[in-house]
This record gives sequence, C-alpha cells and structure tokens, in this order.
Amino acid sequence: MQTFQVLIIGSGFGGQCAAINLLKAGIDDFRLLERRDFFGGTGAKTPTLVPRSTCPRRSIRCPSRPTAGRKCSPNRPNCTTTPSTWWSTSACETIPTIAPDVEHLHVFQRTPHWVLPRADRAFGPFQRWLLGLKPAYKLLRWMIYWQFETRVIAFKYSKPAIRLVQQHALRFLKRQVPDPQLRQKLTPDYVIGCKRVIISSTLYPALGRSNVSLHSREQGIAAIDETGIVTRDGQHIDLDLIVWSTGYDATDGVISYPVTGKNGTQLKDFWARYPRAYLGTSLPDFPNLFIVTGPNTGIGHTSALFIIESQMNYILDCIRTLKEHGLRSIEVRPEAERTYTEMIHREMERTVWKSGGCHSWYQSKSGHVIAMFPGFSFSYHRLTRALKPADHILS
Repeated sequence: MQTFQVLIIGSGFGGQCAAINLLKAGIDDFRLLERRDFFGGTGAKTPTLVPRSTCPRRSIRCPSRPTAGRKCSPNRPNCTTTPSTWWSTSACETIPTIAPDVEHLHVFQRTPHWVLPRADRAFGPFQRWLLGLKPAYKLLRWMIYWQFETRVIAFKYSKPAIRLVQQHALRFLKRQVPDPQLRQKLTPDYVIGCKRVIISSTLYPALGRSNVSLHSREQGIAAIDETGIVTRDGQHIDLDLIVWSTGYDATDGVISYPVTGKNGTQLKDFWARYPRAYLGTSLPDFPNLFIVTGPNTGIGHTSALFIIESQMNYILDCIRTLKEHGLRSIEVRPEAERTYTEMIHREMERTVWKSGGCHSWYQSKSGHVIAMFPGFSFSYHRLTRALKPADHILS
C-alpha cells in the first residue's frame, strides 16, 4: 500500500490551493484525489475543461465516471433530463442561454430571488495597459476587496443599508419587468441577502420573453410522467427536455461519504445535530483531518479564495508544528471547538442570513446557518493567522 505525508481529496479550488501551499512549504510527498475523470472540482464548468492528459500520475488520481446527461427510465421514453448542477450552473445562467433556442420554455419557481444588475464593462486600451502595471493592478485589487468588505455592514450591522440595497433591486425589477403580474411573481417576500442574491442583467428579460412561462409555487410540479409535467393546479405540460436547476446541499450533506475518527467516532454522528468545526476546518476526535471550506466558512460578499488561503495559514502551521517537534498527530480540543462554534452562532443571530425571513441553502435542517461566516473576511483571516497550541492536542 502506498503512503503519503498528505492526502488531498478533491481537485477544486481547495485542493489546488492546498497542493500549491504544500509545494511552497517544501512538501511534495502528497497525492491529490479526484472522483471524476476531469480536473477542477465544482469550479469546472464542463467535463472537457482540462484534458485527461493533464492528470499526472504522481500527484493526482482521476478515475472514470459517466457523463452527466441521462435518459429517463424506460417507462418514460419521450423525456430526457439533464442535471445542470453537474456543471455548477444554475437557473439564472441556463434560462437566458436556452430561451432563444427553444420553442417554449417553462420555468418552475419555488421562491423568487432578489436580482441585481451585473456591472460588466469593456476595458479600453489605456485601461488594459494600466492594469499591466503591477502597482496599478495591486491597487485595483485592494480597492475591490475593501469595497466588497463594506457589504458586511448591510448583511449584519445596518438595516438602513440593507433597505437601500433592496430598493435598488426593486427599481431594477420594475425597470426590466414592465408586466405587473410577472413582476409580482418575481418579487421576494424576504429581506435581500437572506437567500443568495443573483447578479444578472439577462435573467429578467429572458423571463419576459413571449416563449417563456413562469410557474410560481402555486403552479408547481405535482408529478412527472412519460411525456412531461403535471402541475399542482391540474395542467399537463408536454415536454421534450427537463433541466434540473434545483440547487445542492451545502450544509447537512457537505461531506457525503463515511469518515471515521478516533475510537470509531463517525463524522455523521458528530454532525448529527448540525455540521460544526473549529475555524470551519478541524474537529475533535479527528486528528490530522482538515476540511477546506467546511462549516461556516462560506462568504457572501467577497472571494471564497481569500477564505481558503486563510485556512491554509492554519493548516500549514499545524503541519509545520508537527514536523518541527517530531510529532505525528494534532487535533482540536473539544472545549476549543465548542467555544468557537458558540461564538459563530451567537454572531450569526445578527445577520440577514438568520433573521431575514427566509429558509435558504445557507441553513441546515436544524435551522442553524452553516454555509456562511458571520463577519468580515479579514476577521476570519485574523483568526487563522497562527496556530493556538492551547486549543489543540499534539502527540
């Protein structure tokens, strides 16, 4: 059996970031595992993003896997289904893309989302030249970072600020959807930010097309048969293709496979009430296990990569400490994890994700907000900057 100093499960942003940081630390005795036959994790938009030849045998294992699209079962011979989440897409991307090319598109909406315009722009020759200068590029990056950090003020600290953002979204909705009945269907009844805000300038115009019908919750799906969909209000809609844009489980199902710790401790049992982890990264009774983008490390206002890089500070510090002292095992103390988790959910009570009047994929079945970190990203970076030995058991 082969052994490695470090085993990385997954080749997405977290796995790649871990591999890069290990190499920077002079650690090259690792294996990166990927369950699919292409590299890139959730961030990879299609299975052909990276050629299979780019999976070096020394560092990554890429087993084969069937394609995402599948035919319905034999008793549904006239229908094909495609799960859009395989490519990490969503309805706001799918609808504007396919609406011009289909005879008629039926969109089944459980809950409307708040939508804000996408502030895309074309960079002119001078701007492109300017961004080629390292000081200008770095200055722009820092300006963008601090601009995005201010969003936490609205998400957590200022109700007037969140109301201003919501008014902006309502004006955008009114401007892009002149039909009052359609606009009513698309108007959320919760505070903006409680669910994930959609950034799109093309979704509303697509939903307003003459060949697109929006079905609200009252007209939702009652059944699927061999030729289409039966709605709750008794309609039968004949369809050729169904695209599943029904989201994903980012809380209770964050790790879907069995993980066994000390003395047979099962991760599913430790997370039976709700997923939790010290710094969203390590757990008591699971030595040498680090979870990248674990519980309460999601970020709703800035780049997730900043959080991942912050986790790497903590993880690499743990590894360095073990190597420097000739030790083999590190795990967080139960009381340290408990104190941290209590702090997280105490702070979460003040956020729109907890008090905004909705139920979202940010929340677990218990009602705890698991997907998000309740504060500024620089606050999380400060927490992960250095290992706290007193919070850990080393052996």
